[in-house]
Amino acid sequence: MTTLFFDIGATLADGHQEADGSWLLRPRPRVTQVLDAFAGVPKGVISDPGTEPDAAAQIAEALHETFPGRFPDDHLVHFGPKTSRAIFDKAVTSAGEAAADCVFVGEDHEERSFARAAGLRTAPHPVFTLAAIENRPVFWTRIDVPQAVGLGVLESVANGTEAVPVHVASPQLVLAMATALGVETLRQAGFTTDVRQQVEDTAAFLIRDDRPVLAPEALAGASEASRTAAEGAMRAAAAFCFTSGELTGYPEQISSLGPAPGGVYVAAPAGLPIEEVHTPGAKPGHTERLLPDPALLSRPGETQAGGFTAALHAGFDETGNGLPSPETLAAVRAAVTPEVLRTHVARISGVEPLIPGEPLKVRSRDAAHADNGLVVDALVRHFQDLGLVVRRHAFRWRGHRLFNVEAEHRVEGADSAVLITGHLDSTAESGDFVDANGDPRPYDPSVDPAPGADDDGSGTAAVMAAAECLHALVAEGREPTRHVRFVLFNAEEQALFGSKRYARAAAAADDRIAGVFQMDMIAGLQDGSPPAVEIHAGSSVPGPVVAASDALGDLVARTVPAIASDFAVQQLTGPGDPALGRSDHASFHERGWAAIAVSEDLFRADGSQGGTGTRKYHTPGDTLLDEDHDTQYAAAIARSVTATALTFAGL
Repeated sequence: MTTLFFDIGATLADGHQEADGSWLLRPRPRVTQVLDAFAGVPKGVISDPGTEPDAAAQIAEALHETFPGRFPDDHLVHFGPKTSRAIFDKAVTSAGEAAADCVFVGEDHEERSFARAAGLRTAPHPVFTLAAIENRPVFWTRIDVPQAVGLGVLESVANGTEAVPVHVASPQLVLAMATALGVETLRQAGFTTDVRQQVEDTAAFLIRDDRPVLAPEALAGASEASRTAAEGAMRAAAAFCFTSGELTGYPEQISSLGPAPGGVYVAAPAGLPIEEVHTPGAKPGHTERLLPDPALLSRPGETQAGGFTAALHAGFDETGNGLPSPETLAAVRAAVTPEVLRTHVARISGVEPLIPGEPLKVRSRDAAHADNGLVVDALVRHFQDLGLVVRRHAFRWRGHRLFNVEAEHRVEGADSAVLITGHLDSTAESGDFVDANGDPRPYDPSVDPAPGADDDGSGTAAVMAAAECLHALVAEGREPTRHVRFVLFNAEEQALFGSKRYARAAAAADDRIAGVFQMDMIAGLQDGSPPAVEIHAGSSVPGPVVAASDALGDLVARTVPAIASDFAVQQLTGPGDPALGRSDHASFHERGWAAIAVSEDLFRADGSQGGTGTRKYHTPGDTLLDEDHDTQYAAAIARSVTATALTFAGL
């Protein structure tokens, strides 16, 4: 008799913690059908609820509420850390079976590696549960989609077989997980498949290589399609060779899954720090973690994006002139000030105590640093003090339990939400560090300083100030017509992991999002440089999201002169946008929602890195005291975004 053990977070359900400490779980797509298909098979749980008091009891209660009657055997439910094989050995003992007769179903490849070390068979997604029971492998698979067929047909076929997409490169190419049975079903439906290596305990990443590619002279007379394909293959080979070379010395190595947009897809085994590899001249956000999702192809935001675009062109406010009202502008100027931003940045970057009157000063907000969780707690308290509905969206990364922070002002009868966002984590992986002997050593994220005052302390501070502005407006009796949601993502520096998880969960919950305004690095201005703001709307996802994101960018561009008349506005869109796919807004593009990222001048006109923004990017020198950190400049950008977003929300 086989015994099945499931991870909860992300695998069975998306979870968030309410303000009262209770948990709400929402089943992931196709999960309930899988559980019901194995109604007669013993089923248990292996999950880490964290160390908070009563955490295990609260998660267990939420599990039974979400999946009533499907996990009746309490002795098969195991809560605790999954940072070694210990909890998996314990689970095998509870099953009374041999380890080889137990299956662990979990999305996290690190956890699957521990389960495999304990002798369990594993599945990377519930869809592959039967395959694991029957000891059939799951493969990384590239799927070519005929133009006459489309992604909608692929979705219907994939959802009826053992196949789960992980990334849409274009309407004609999808990277997926699939068994041999799934591959055969896809082929019979008319799709061409390229089967690569087994998934086992690997995860998929997109590694972009920003170095120029020079096509051979032999291709001078070739068609554009041939040159594009050749350049893509060359870029993929260069990215793979460099990345694998940087990771030599580890027991296992990455494998190429073929060319990807701007670089290469790779499968990375557990324990390999692929997010820490940077090609020469790499721009921000050059590594993207890819998540399996049966609903990835449906893009629920597309319908919303199309409708909201039409409404935008009908007029932005009551006057139809595309500008925030004088009252909104006045409120924003009063609330979003250089002094307010400086205070918030000082506390979350370690210049001043995190909590006024207490001694602790933040050393780092890196996802691997203990201070990350303390900053999350402080942010939650701040938003709660503003009367917002606050939730923590939980996820795990490399054994660390992390949270995105969501704070919402809800409006009765609202049709959608407007999101004002930034990322709360930091890194100093490009800094220079030495050991006790003065010899160079790698960055240690668990102990080294990573103040991240600009990246993205400035964006985090701007989101906090925007929430304070809304609080003041509501106190004056004004009310938006849409929900306003302030979201701070964690693990952005870890290949956009936090926002990927957030957007995936929002799509599964049929969330209605009118637009996302992301602020990522808004305080960097080199002395003497003319102030400029970049508005990034470029999306690698075709369809309504393109026009809708451009429309959001237009709104900010029209607002900037009303806030800062001396600013140059650089609107970057289309496939040439150098930030395409590189900040948290891209996680919403992937689901079809309108989204933009607003930043300091990070890129040159030709798309190369090296604008007038901070020179301390990803180093310990990214502090509030850095000569390139300008809170006056940051306030102008934050005011422009806040005024636009709140007006878009109906104020």
